[in-house]
Amino acid sequence: MRTAHSFSSEARQVLSRRSLLGAAALGLVLPAAAQGSFPAKPLKLVVGYPAGGSVDLAARVAGDALAARLRGTVVVDNVGGAAGAIAAQRVASAPADGYTLLVGASNELVATRIVNPAQRYDGRRDFTPLGLVATSPLILAAHPGLGVKTLADLLELARRQPGKLSYGSSGVGSTLHFAGELFKQRAGVSITHVPYRGVAPLTSDLAGGSLDLAMLSPTAAQPFLQSGRIVPLAVTSAQRLSALPQVPAMAELAPLRGYELVGWFALMAPRGLPAATAQRITAALQEALAEPAVRKRLEDAGMVPATGREDLARLIAEEDRKYEQLAAFANMRE
Repeated sequence: MRTAHSFSSEARQVLSRRSLLGAAALGLVLPAAAQGSFPAKPLKLVVGYPAGGSVDLAARVAGDALAARLRGTVVVDNVGGAAGAIAAQRVASAPADGYTLLVGASNELVATRIVNPAQRYDGRRDFTPLGLVATSPLILAAHPGLGVKTLADLLELARRQPGKLSYGSSGVGSTLHFAGELFKQRAGVSITHVPYRGVAPLTSDLAGGSLDLAMLSPTAAQPFLQSGRIVPLAVTSAQRLSALPQVPAMAELAPLRGYELVGWFALMAPRGLPAATAQRITAALQEALAEPAVRKRLEDAGMVPATGREDLARLIAEEDRKYEQLAAFANMRE
């Protein structure tokens, strides 16, 4: 005979499930085995550029913030080469478990595919978007010897001397290249593009006077601006940059109204990341980007902090269309 407190095996299982659901509803902490223990090992943030650049700085800010909020270890892994594409390919091919992530730029997530159809990964298809970290307006700068002080001065000179001025970028198909071609398209001027294998030789030649103009990131331009070795003419964002309030936005000049092309840095995972893991990482990023100290670190590096709540998939699709049009205009495809 069963006592009043005896239950069948089936009844005990039902009660056990109800107890677990009740505990979850009350916000009680369950054992790691019941709720998952991510992260159970260090996370790796892969960056496609050397230490010290804009993407690396964004990754280190994001890494510190994620480590604090996920209560784990985050390591930044710099994997340079092919304008960020080698790092992006490595992450696209990694297990979709949340332990290998990409802090990628517009360069390797959009631009490189458009100019190189042989690229094996696609920024729209082969990643799980986790959140936008920051945007980075570029700076159109001139060598002082060119004799121009404003964007209007430059347009007047370029129209008087079509094809004779030169501007440099960090390589064919780079975000800097696309920004320069959008400038030429909107302004209706002919300026010769000079591609460089990286930012260091580009800034060196501009400061030395063997190059007239260049599109530069704020991080790369800062020491040369401080020393007066280059002249800032405009930023490529729709509004002025808080770090350089005296430098106008290109869109402020009537012929360039509507101009906007900025670099951006985003946290991405391989395609197929489980939704619960993606939500945990995204929530940690959003929480971090709401912190004034985190935002200040990004602003001090010349970036505009994001919120992490932007529709990243939509941004990538829109940028893809914009870059496709510019690639056709400039005949960039390899």
